[in-house]
Amino acid sequence: MRDGTAPVRRLRCAIYTRKSSEEGLDMEFNSLDAQRESCEAYIASQRAEGWVCMRERYDDGGYSGGSLERPGLKALLEDVEAGLVDVIVVYKIDRLSRSLMDFAKLVEAFDRNDVTFVSVTQAFNTTTSMGRLTLNILLSFAQFEREVTGERIRDKFAASRAKGMWMGGFVPWGYDVVDRKLVINEAEAEQVRNVFERFVRLGSATLLTRELVAKGVLTKRGKPIDKGFLYKLLRNRLYLGEAVHKGTSYPGEHQAIIDQRLWDAVHAILKESPRQRAANTRAQVPALLKGLIFTDRGIAMTPTFTRKGQRLYRYYTSMDAIRNRACEGREAFVRLNAGVVEGAVIQQIRKLVRTPEIAAKVAVVLQDCDSVSNDNDVVTALSDFDSLWASLFPAEQARIARLLIDRVIVSQQGLTVDMRTDGLSSVVREMLAPRPKEKAA
Repeated sequence: MRDGTAPVRRLRCAIYTRKSSEEGLDMEFNSLDAQRESCEAYIASQRAEGWVCMRERYDDGGYSGGSLERPGLKALLEDVEAGLVDVIVVYKIDRLSRSLMDFAKLVEAFDRNDVTFVSVTQAFNTTTSMGRLTLNILLSFAQFEREVTGERIRDKFAASRAKGMWMGGFVPWGYDVVDRKLVINEAEAEQVRNVFERFVRLGSATLLTRELVAKGVLTKRGKPIDKGFLYKLLRNRLYLGEAVHKGTSYPGEHQAIIDQRLWDAVHAILKESPRQRAANTRAQVPALLKGLIFTDRGIAMTPTFTRKGQRLYRYYTSMDAIRNRACEGREAFVRLNAGVVEGAVIQQIRKLVRTPEIAAKVAVVLQDCDSVSNDNDVVTALSDFDSLWASLFPAEQARIARLLIDRVIVSQQGLTVDMRTDGLSSVVREMLAPRPKEKAA
């Protein structure tokens, strides 16, 4: 320097701005711009001290100060650790953080990298003990203000819910929001009523979910319906015209989509345990091959059904399809007509029991068991299998099927039935057993 004084050190100043809500950020001159303008003016006033404003912007619009998880703040801290920042300028210290614990972490990072920070509206020096005390006092009040604001918002929310008002959030399926109030969307409301009514008829969330997915019914957010969504919908008292806050229901301002009778019918079913409801569903729908039928990749096929009017349509569906893995393209079939498959399996069993090889194996097993029978008895019993099968009730047919069948494998080429010779021997033994004589009238 010409006057012999030491050159002024150049200090790189980063401006950090934040706004908790996104309201007004789309304006041409918003709150972040106003904060930055004040900080730039302050930096310009310190030009004689060597302060220079950095071009990088560190803005967090729509982020709360109660957490450090903010993209603008993270970018600022990365540049601090890289040694690119000397001074951090904020409009007010609560823009940087409203939490004492988080602020302590920031101050530690600043001290480690010889970075100071300045609040335009709150003058203090963090390099002195008095400055740090002032900072802690200001932060304590900032945190206190944040907690009081939170309590005030929660109290207002509770009071508004008690009056039945809609307080925002995701708009529920079946409604639209008009002037901050819920108004029934008739097309969606009809779908919601149908869900409640179908659940009463089916008594199973699993079956209802499959039915809705098969029909392509989507939620208000355009996603397929799953059991979790279905249970939340069935338990949401909002559809009764009520507003709920922390477990307490209040009469709502909005109209109900379902009536009390339908609600009570649904919840009478929901009170029953899921296991019992599943057992009831299985008992209503016969499934001869349950637990016996698999794909050629070893994936189990489980019995499912759907109703159309008064007609019942039964299927065996791959577990891949039920678990939404059918789209992987590893097999062309995911659902088979139950009646067709069961008929084909029974037909194969009838053919197999007439073959000499099967009769010989059964005779050997019976001889090893010291059963009183000869080959002719076995052949005769097996030839009567068709008439025996036709005379059985469905439950008894299912029992016999489990005795006879080890596994049914379905593939692109057709189906294969693996029979159990010992099971067939048990059936023949029952057929050969002497019948008790009927008492004379």
